Amino acid sequence: MKNKFYITTPIYYVNDQPHIGHAYTTVIADVLARYYRQKLGDDNVYFLTGTDEHGVKVAESAAKQKITPQKFTDNISQQFKDAWQKLDIKYNDFIRTTEDRHQKIVVNILNQLKQTKTPQGNDVLYEADYQGLYCVGCEKFITEAELVDGQCPDHKRKPEKLVEKNWFFRLGDFLPAIKKAIEADQLIIYPPGRKKEVLGLINKQNMPDFSISRPVKSVAWGIDLPWDKEQKVYVWVDALSNYITALGYPDKELYQKFWPADIQLLALDILKFHALYWPAILMVLDIPLPKGLYIHGFFKINGQKMSKSLGNVVSPNDLVKQYGSEVTKYLILSQFSFGSESDIKINDFPAKYNADLVNGLGNLINRLTNMIEQYLDGDIGLTKKDLEKSLNISKFLSNINQEIEELNFKLALLKIWNIISTVNEEIDKNKPWELAKNNDQQKLKKLLQDWTKYLYNIAVSLQPFMPQTAEHILKILTAKQIKKPVKPLFPRIN
Repeated sequence: MKNKFYITTPIYYVNDQPHIGHAYTTVIADVLARYYRQKLGDDNVYFLTGTDEHGVKVAESAAKQKITPQKFTDNISQQFKDAWQKLDIKYNDFIRTTEDRHQKIVVNILNQLKQTKTPQGNDVLYEADYQGLYCVGCEKFITEAELVDGQCPDHKRKPEKLVEKNWFFRLGDFLPAIKKAIEADQLIIYPPGRKKEVLGLINKQNMPDFSISRPVKSVAWGIDLPWDKEQKVYVWVDALSNYITALGYPDKELYQKFWPADIQLLALDILKFHALYWPAILMVLDIPLPKGLYIHGFFKINGQKMSKSLGNVVSPNDLVKQYGSEVTKYLILSQFSFGSESDIKINDFPAKYNADLVNGLGNLINRLTNMIEQYLDGDIGLTKKDLEKSLNISKFLSNINQEIEELNFKLALLKIWNIISTVNEEIDKNKPWELAKNNDQQKLKKLLQDWTKYLYNIAVSLQPFMPQTAEHILKILTAKQIKKPVKPLFPRIN
């Protein structure tokens, strides 16, 4: 079905609270979901997010708090839901890997993997001993070469030396087909540099198979391997399956309608799992691959890597408390291009807020509605139908829509704010207050109508980004009598 859109965020690991990195990915998904709902209708868009709730880290964190892993995950998962509510994120479903609906389908998937052969006629799954260095923070085995001063570079902790019996997925037998799909853009990997990176991984000699299980003695908190109760399902196989378990694979109407996913958003650190492991699993299940993986880079905060030790982890809740949900989304998305390494300049937020929202959009709304009220008694002489006919004035909307569809959110917002600046400049240049003084009513009304049409277009273009703000502006412009807002939309921050 062409006229559908299915977008996913990664499901977020519940060993920690929501931070701005989680918020960035989820806000992008929300913008795209809102945009495509306008284009395709609500029933043809599905937006999935959720939480990944099994594994060693979760069990350790729960033990530190002296509560059960389930209680711990219930608490953190709810924090994610609360954060998204505060940010006005409108997802269709929130999947949790501890839910029965997810776990039952994961068991079904595992049984299929166990019973299937690779294209070369080998068993997809096999049991073997594994010896290596395991980083609990990464939830994966790492090599000596990856260590810095004997520690994992990401988690600053020494990995554990493990020798254990695992079940493995025979990845190597699927790499030629995965490579072919990526090269032909049947599986789009964006930005292009990440596609090159994945193909480089595939071209490496002796790409290892991956573990789909861990012994119960190592990982007590997880789904039982259906044919071996001494093993738990490895957290990544469990987590990756959420994109189809949430749709009710293999039978449910949602799955039939929405799979394959159109856009799967993820961060750079989980690229390998999504670009290699996930397609291989889908190939065994004879399920179409997702259409595209879209990867954003790592975040810095005011030029420094975001980390607990530096005390610079930013909570989206704190930003919403200070700026509100609409402004928070604008400030996050307008700072950098999708896919690039991202420096979130929190210290610049107040100045940007005052410049773009107070002096820019807020000023335009106030001065235009004030002039319409003062010079035309609030009657602009345009019906709602007239305003709707003005949509895409100077191909403005189609240009913005193209940027959104190409995930150029910063550029889309820049183009909207360029129009805001242009209209403000036109007002200064044409001096409507002098036209009113000279009683040039015809020219005055024509100018005010033109600027109103532009503001209407601006509001419509902002609907995916700032839906409440857009709705407020549209209500003002389509009222029987246009009045200047009693309170400014964006109060100045000193």
